[in-house]
Amino acid sequence: MNITWKNCIRVCVSVFVLYLCMEYFQKLLGLIGVVLGAALPLFIGGVIAYVVNILMSFYEKHYFPNSSKQAALKSRRAVCMVGAFLSVIAIITLVINLVLPQFISCIQLLLSKLPEAVDFIVRAADKWGIVPEDMINSVKSIDWQSRFTDLFAMLTSSMGSVAKLVANVFSGIVTGLLSVIFSIYLLLSKDMLKRQAGMLFKVTVSESFRGKIKYVYETFDDSFRKYISGQCIEAVILGALCTLGMLILGLPYAAMIGAFIAFTALIPVAGAYIGAAVGAFMILTVSPVKALVFLVFIVILQQLEGNLIYPRVVGSSIGLPAIWVLAAVTVGGGIMGVVGMLLGVPVAAALYKLIGNSVKKGITE
Repeated sequence: MNITWKNCIRVCVSVFVLYLCMEYFQKLLGLIGVVLGAALPLFIGGVIAYVVNILMSFYEKHYFPNSSKQAALKSRRAVCMVGAFLSVIAIITLVINLVLPQFISCIQLLLSKLPEAVDFIVRAADKWGIVPEDMINSVKSIDWQSRFTDLFAMLTSSMGSVAKLVANVFSGIVTGLLSVIFSIYLLLSKDMLKRQAGMLFKVTVSESFRGKIKYVYETFDDSFRKYISGQCIEAVILGALCTLGMLILGLPYAAMIGAFIAFTALIPVAGAYIGAAVGAFMILTVSPVKALVFLVFIVILQQLEGNLIYPRVVGSSIGLPAIWVLAAVTVGGGIMGVVGMLLGVPVAAALYKLIGNSVKKGITE
């Protein structure tokens, strides 16, 4: 490298910036956190726009596809966007109305039955001589109904003051509204944004590197689209089969548990087990025998789903082997929890496709 004033200034500026980053690392992290927090509605809006755009694109393909009338062309974007949002809202409302009221009633029923269950356990322990008699007597003297009532009140009060709760709710509502508004602007302007991004890349990035970026983007986009579509179809099929099977077996809460299992099935691998655990817990408040029947039924349904439905609907669409699906869910869940489980599979599918194509290209060359 030639030693010039320009190169010396570049080195000095780079060293100075590196020093500032090392010296004020914690403050820099705090500043990044503030910026990301302020931009949270934009990130959420982008996610909403991406998911809604999948349904919106489907509607656009079937909204007067062969019409050349200006009215149809001008109204296509707005009508399809409104239809996509209304479809998503209708699905969420349906799931909430099916699940939430019966789930609350089951919790209330369980809280009312807990004292009787504790008394039964204490009497059984006293009869079989498992626990010392003095401990049994002290446990019997406890008013379990009042204790559970006090515990529930304590848990409710520990959620925070009313003012803090109202502030959090208000902040969440504002964030949600801003996210939805930003997603609407993104959907209405997606063609313009795509054109502007193309012009920016054309000016700032070389043609060969631009092709690589486009290839990577299209691979990730294809994996996410196929995964979201396939996972939603698989969840609907699983929920419908669960509801139908529970109705045939005469199990309670069929519609509610079927909707809940369909909702949790959006989480790959672990989602259906979460739904099954909650469903068994709720049926247990009615009949332990029926809860056992439900668990046997859900295990059979899981085998059917894992061997027939998921590989055909989701697995074949994303092209990711089962072992890598499990690895992606495990690693993603360990890093980012439920969000990591949702993102792990499509990200792993895209990387699997990119690496596979690179290996095939290297072998052929």
